[in-house]
Amino acid sequence: MSRRGPRLALAVQYASRDDDLPARPLLRRWVAAALERDAAVTLRFVGADEGSALNKAYRQRSGATNVLSFVYDDDRGAVRGDLVFCVPVIRREAALQRKTMNAHCAHLVVHGMLHLQGYDHARAAGAARMESCEVAILAALGFPDPYRIPAATPSRSRR
Repeated sequence: MSRRGPRLALAVQYASRDDDLPARPLLRRWVAAALERDAAVTLRFVGADEGSALNKAYRQRSGATNVLSFVYDDDRGAVRGDLVFCVPVIRREAALQRKTMNAHCAHLVVHGMLHLQGYDHARAAGAARMESCEVAILAALGFPDPYRIPAATPSRSRR
């Protein structure tokens, strides 16, 4: 009997208590959609203080960013790593981009998973390849292209 796809060991940590964060089964589905090989991954949702501290310690940048990826030594071909999501940043970005929290979280989970597997967007060719993969994976999950920001809805003038 053959396996259906890569094996996944997933841990989810909610260090930020927000009612609208994606549930574990949904996160597992998004992670699995982006997997190219076996993986052991931890997803951690944090507040602004922890997000800022990690960004400063590991990227030497002040303030929090939406997602940080930490890759550990390759374990016989398996991906091992952590993805840390800063909830206030994600919430702000989702609102600015007129996306649901789930749509933006799905994009960042897929984006982070690709980073853990060696994808990079530092150069144009790598960015194009990574974005293409993200768009395809998200489309298969039922989400629109994350790089096409919906136009602002025209406001009605007040009388």
